[in-house]
Amino acid sequence: MPAIEISDLTKEFRVPEKNPGLWNAAKSLLRRRFRAIPAVTGLNFSIQEGELVGFLGANGAGKTTTLKMLSGLLHPSSGTANVLGYTPWQRRTAFQKQFSLVMGHRTQLWWELPAQETFRLNQEIYEIPDAQYRATVEELVELLELRDCMSIPVKKLSLGQRMKAELAVSILHRPKLLLLDEPTLGLDVVMQKKIRQFILEYNRRYRATILLTSHNMDDVVELCPRVILIDHGRLLYDGSLRQVVERYAPHKVIRADFNEAVSPVELARIGRIAQYQGTRAVLEVPRGEVSPRAADLLTHFPVADLTIEETPIQEVVRRLFTQAPSKAAPRG
Repeated sequence: MPAIEISDLTKEFRVPEKNPGLWNAAKSLLRRRFRAIPAVTGLNFSIQEGELVGFLGANGAGKTTTLKMLSGLLHPSSGTANVLGYTPWQRRTAFQKQFSLVMGHRTQLWWELPAQETFRLNQEIYEIPDAQYRATVEELVELLELRDCMSIPVKKLSLGQRMKAELAVSILHRPKLLLLDEPTLGLDVVMQKKIRQFILEYNRRYRATILLTSHNMDDVVELCPRVILIDHGRLLYDGSLRQVVERYAPHKVIRADFNEAVSPVELARIGRIAQYQGTRAVLEVPRGEVSPRAADLLTHFPVADLTIEETPIQEVVRRLFTQAPSKAAPRG
């Protein structure tokens, strides 16, 4: 059985409407008018146990709304969801003990108290036996390098320390499912790397299913072999990250530095010129013709240095949303 399976999941929000002006404001008090705003529309996908999947989309695409439905915080307008064998919005205690929702811009840590106090509180909430609690805390403190932070009030911790403590307290009960909403939000590059390493290690050790949203494409590239992309609440793509790159980035990038200025007219026969500065150029060449065109460049131009790169994943995703088809893309 899949860890997550949703079918035709839809969520609409009813928002009040009124025309401008004092008279219309008064009328709206007596007779309210509402408009339905679709956030998620007919979403379908399944995720197997142990998968680590990126859940991507532009701001307002419906990612957080979907995570809130999967965690039971929101009821859908229609459709079904089966998460770990439960209907999440029924909020069964047995279900709530098996998942964790971590939001990068929200915290469950007590601001005035040391993190270890929230750890103790969660031990009681999740009814974690003392021996398991001690072993888990020791493991998390070691993995996340939290030993010096546990007794310090949360308000005095750095953002990176707080985020690590937030992750630790969220998985204290060893959940089978992690729903991560922007887990590296606001962190520096070093701390982002540590958080990603921890997520991978947790997935490996406990075979936990992880659904991750992030605007940081480094998170997606390093963590997620599979990605699900949605646009305006509809499924746009579901498949491997490699396939989405190949599908929406048919070119590779050649960056070349030259010993002397070269003619852009001559360079144009190698590939499309994306950037040109006399002794430096960036070219886009068809993916299947990279080797012969790079050889041509090296043979006929005064090349001092040359690198071949994939199109940045940010650009791939931008193109995908720009070229979004009217119908949902099948699993690739």
